[in-house]
Amino acid sequence: MVTNERLRQYVQDKLSGEIRTAEGEVIGPDGPVWDGKNKPHRGDREWVTAWSPQQIAKRLPLEFPDDPPMRISHEAIYQALYVESRGGLARQQSWHLRRGRTKRMPRARTRRQAWAHVTAETVLANRPKEAEDRKVAGHGEGDLIIGLKRSAVATLIERTTRYAMLVHLPRQVGYGLIPPKKNGPALAGYGALTMKDALINVMSSVPASLRRSLTWDRGKELSAHALFTEATKTPVYFADAKSPWQRGSNEHLNGLLRQYFPKGTDLSRWSTAEIAAIATAMNNRPRGILGWRTPAEAFEDQLRSVQQSTVASTG
Repeated sequence: MVTNERLRQYVQDKLSGEIRTAEGEVIGPDGPVWDGKNKPHRGDREWVTAWSPQQIAKRLPLEFPDDPPMRISHEAIYQALYVESRGGLARQQSWHLRRGRTKRMPRARTRRQAWAHVTAETVLANRPKEAEDRKVAGHGEGDLIIGLKRSAVATLIERTTRYAMLVHLPRQVGYGLIPPKKNGPALAGYGALTMKDALINVMSSVPASLRRSLTWDRGKELSAHALFTEATKTPVYFADAKSPWQRGSNEHLNGLLRQYFPKGTDLSRWSTAEIAAIATAMNNRPRGILGWRTPAEAFEDQLRSVQQSTVASTG
């Protein structure tokens, strides 16, 4: 492509396609100034009709059936984008691709195990069978609700009573001030250690007999689960990949909470007291599955049962 100006211009045009109205007006954000760094925020990127390298490579024989020089592989286009002196394409054009990366992902990174924190002992198949029919209280489910600018709220629900607890995850000191760096501190509020500490604080207020297990999705925010289990004596189990139904109660709760935490909003605007008030509201809504009792009433019944059992055993 270095020596074929016509081919290079064709590829460049397909990578740079602009979005235009019927009147020919270019629309969308102007896009940030190229600074040689990785992709900008998706909301700041230009709107384009950019073709993928594979689409370009496959289309060339159809548009130029009798012109052999007008041929190129999709890998050669990627090389021209990401490797200097391999085709003369501006690296900024990589912003127009769907992923928007300005660097190719290293092979070692592609081989990295995505869920290394999920051990053989913590897969869902090892969760006590008593959790399945929901007759024994104390088995919980949890996940995160994510908002803008890396804000989040952790959500917990007890499977039997449907009692919900919301965990405030404020950003750490230095967020937005300390430049992010590889393997640096997680300041967004739901780094592994921060998440562990927040869950310990919440779960410690629950009687031990109602902390039988916690089922989470495979997010790395709970990669410090061993420390959490050590502190609370609550074993953690991870649902299978892409299986949200295995945490059905929590998924339902998160859907209801979007009434208060709509997608596309910054969740850090809410304080601990405000989030607690939302949890109280959720726990005082009657549920058909509970015979139209509220989760708060069902949870109080369980607490009284625990207290009576404790008195009987000590008497």
